[in-house]
Amino acid sequence: MDWHHIKDWLEHATGLDMDALHVHAGVLLQLSAAIVLRRPLRSPWPWLAVLGAETINEIYDYTYEVWPGAERQIQLAEGIRDMWNTMVIPSLLLAVTRYAPHLLVGRSAAVEGSAADPG
Repeated sequence: MDWHHIKDWLEHATGLDMDALHVHAGVLLQLSAAIVLRRPLRSPWPWLAVLGAETINEIYDYTYEVWPGAERQIQLAEGIRDMWNTMVIPSLLLAVTRYAPHLLVGRSAAVEGSAADPG
């Protein structure tokens, strides 16, 4: 079973379309990377892990299934949309936790956290 079949199975098993799975996968991968790398979400490393994994996924998709002729441009546009769907929430999490953590934890906890862990 290759990666394409695993993604098809996930789509059918969860009842979610591929766009929704991209959103969920991006968030889960960012949180998992933060845990594995032992880095806070305000660190760029968990975000970069999502970006790297999604880039590899889209390159795989683009080379695995080759659409004919002019539809190749549509396939590329679909890949860009998948990148957008995957990266938007991880990007927002990175920006908020990095530049406005008080929105998540309150102002005093954000000040204490930034002094204790430079990220």
